[in-house]
Amino acid sequence: MLPNTGKLAGCTIFITGASRGIGKAIALKAAKDGANIVIAAKTTQTHPKLPGTIYTAAEEIEAVGGKALPCVVDVRDEQQINNAVEKAVEKFGGIDILVNNASAISLTNTLDTPTKRVDLMMNVNTRGTYLTSKACIPFLRKSKVAHILNLSPPLNLNPLWFKQHCAYTIAKYGMSMCVLGMAEEFRGEIAVNALWPKTAIHTAAMDMLGGSGVESQCRKADIIADAAYSIFKRPKSFTGNFIIDENILKEEGINNFDVYAITPGHPLIPDFFLDEFPDAVIEETISHDFVPEVKEEKPQQQPPPQLQPQPSPQLQPQPSPQLQPQPSPQLQPQPSPQLQPQPSPQLQPQPSPQLQPQPSPQLQPQPPPQLQPQPPPQPQPSPLLQPQPPPQPQPQPPPHFGAVEETFRILKDSLSDDVVKATQAVYQFELSGEDGGTWFLDLKSKGGKVGHGESSERADVVMSMTTDDFVKMFSGKLKPTMAFMSGKLKIKGNMALAIKLEKLMTQMNSRL
Repeated sequence: MLPNTGKLAGCTIFITGASRGIGKAIALKAAKDGANIVIAAKTTQTHPKLPGTIYTAAEEIEAVGGKALPCVVDVRDEQQINNAVEKAVEKFGGIDILVNNASAISLTNTLDTPTKRVDLMMNVNTRGTYLTSKACIPFLRKSKVAHILNLSPPLNLNPLWFKQHCAYTIAKYGMSMCVLGMAEEFRGEIAVNALWPKTAIHTAAMDMLGGSGVESQCRKADIIADAAYSIFKRPKSFTGNFIIDENILKEEGINNFDVYAITPGHPLIPDFFLDEFPDAVIEETISHDFVPEVKEEKPQQQPPPQLQPQPSPQLQPQPSPQLQPQPSPQLQPQPSPQLQPQPSPQLQPQPSPQLQPQPSPQLQPQPPPQLQPQPPPQPQPSPLLQPQPPPQPQPQPPPHFGAVEETFRILKDSLSDDVVKATQAVYQFELSGEDGGTWFLDLKSKGGKVGHGESSERADVVMSMTTDDFVKMFSGKLKPTMAFMSGKLKIKGNMALAIKLEKLMTQMNSRL
């Protein structure tokens, strides 16, 4: 870990959201140098699931050698921000560093994000950062240290980071845009930078979001505290940077990052907004079912109504009298008494109402045994498709349905009352592909249930993916977090419950 140098002794650091988690870790790191910490946060009473208040944080800060000023601040309230700034200046004589750490998160898509939640994220993340910076800047200008540090990501415009949680991304990028603008606006006076972790950081909020067991895939908040400390040691000229914690610590000579891991050696969850992982790419699925709808604009150029190739994009009547069917193995489902020969340039559709082929030696409807003009006539465009009822060839048995079915069988065997009690959710899986279908996992009913189709109970979470990715995910070959980040997994509903399912997947990996 990065050693303290005493450089921040006597500096006053104003930190939003410092009663717990990353904010408190940064406060404790600076306090070891003898810094003054303004704890600007909301929590005054202990939360049953989120331990820590502004007063308990103050005790910890003073215990390691710092001075603390706990202030009740909801960053959505401009007056509370201004009051806390005034108290800080009155007690400590000024403000040297501002850390905009307070943030709200909801990893939900557009239709599943209530307006109230959108307002919360915008007001805490973007507006709160802007207003707190505005209140502190007059005093930061007077400081020899003068740093603003926002806990926000690089401005990565890869659509991947917008498609699953648009509102959260906009709100978080608002914090980053404050860095971009203010760094230039106050260049030479105040250093303004952003800091973002490369991996998930273990906090009490992460426990609530990810459930028990998620900590093994996270790093300690100490890595962010050390990275922030490294930034604060730098001059005002170090500004306008979007810094990744691991990268700046490598510059400090740190190469062993296992010291920051909750479980050294265990795979870590990559954080959002970074394209450093090869699987995190956009995979857009283009449905070919839409092609016939585009092609429908061009039919009806020929007089005969029998030549309307509506269900198929391969037949486009051209101004030329020569109709050339494509060599695609598709049947024309029109009940028109027309004769479609083998793909040949010699089929001449005449403007006759019955579309009789011309007497060509190769197009005699009687002698050829393959062209029987039986009512209704069925063409043989390819020897691969025999005109048997039903007219469309039946698909082969789904190649992965057995794997999907086996996965759910193992899921069923893995269920217990303890799993149900710990989860309390109903999951629905919409699997696409040739062997796709709807399945459910009921972890609310006694003992748990799995089955094909929809559950009798309303689903709390709906997960959509291909059958291949489903099997890979439950067998441990594809991490759920990576599947979600890369767009392979789409989630509707309660994100916290979705993350809880990952623990059950981990238990199943050895059996699949």
